[in-house]
Amino acid sequence: MSVTSPALRQHTYLDARATLIMLMLCLVWGLNIVAVKIAGSGISPIWMASIRSIGGALIVVLWMKLRGVPIFERDRSLGPGIITGLFFTSTFLLFFEGIALTTAARCTLFFYTSPFVVAIAAHFLLPGERLTAKKVAGLILAFCGLVLAVYDGLTLPTLREITGDMLVFGAAAIWAFQNIYFKASRLRTLRPEKTLLYQLSVSSALMPLALLVFPEAGIINPTEIVWLSLIFQAVIVVAASYLCWFWLMLSYPVSRLSSFSFLVPVIGFFASALILGEQLSHLLWITLLLIGAGLWLVNKR
Repeated sequence: MSVTSPALRQHTYLDARATLIMLMLCLVWGLNIVAVKIAGSGISPIWMASIRSIGGALIVVLWMKLRGVPIFERDRSLGPGIITGLFFTSTFLLFFEGIALTTAARCTLFFYTSPFVVAIAAHFLLPGERLTAKKVAGLILAFCGLVLAVYDGLTLPTLREITGDMLVFGAAAIWAFQNIYFKASRLRTLRPEKTLLYQLSVSSALMPLALLVFPEAGIINPTEIVWLSLIFQAVIVVAASYLCWFWLMLSYPVSRLSSFSFLVPVIGFFASALILGEQLSHLLWITLLLIGAGLWLVNKR
């Protein structure tokens, strides 16, 4: 049985199905912000990332077994699989280390510069994903909305915060190039399950080794809510949502898909207010309007 992904129609624009799935993914990724905050109260960052990857890898293996998708096959995907795994591991290593040094608002702003990196890289590297004035205007409009959303947290940074900002920006750039590499490499011919398993397997192996360089406290307060939030991350975020993301990238333009990620922090802010009782900024409503207008411009036929 081949792991090659079934032939999918290549779309130039996002249809209603892709738009609905992306909105659901943004909801899940926005809730993930709350889950990370909760889990972070009981588990240190790299330990959390390691447990997420290991748990997610086990779930993907179980899913592949149930679906009859072979795990091992000579399909010349090992090299690209390891490379995308290194991208994935580097992204979350830098992200979790960076968020420990800077504020949540600044982290949100710098990480969600990734749609710009994706759009610029895709313009030069991927046929059919050229930048247009309308797409650039939409991205800028959505980013202005994001700046408004985190305005209160954008105080004059210290050297510690600048270091964290640069680590998070590095994570955003690596995440963007990982998506471009997926579209340009042999990985686009594989089933999404195998691509994700490559990423999680490499991450599961390397994340614990990172603890030798960045030693941490580990599991410090293993309450029930901490474990539930970690299970949500491993099952829903890492396994289910990333499988959907790779499936979408097989047949839709990655720059248009990535533009939706501007919604994630806004959903995260609303979720934090509802679940954690954090205060909502009145600017969020203007933010939603700007991001919505930006997404409409980016994806308008």
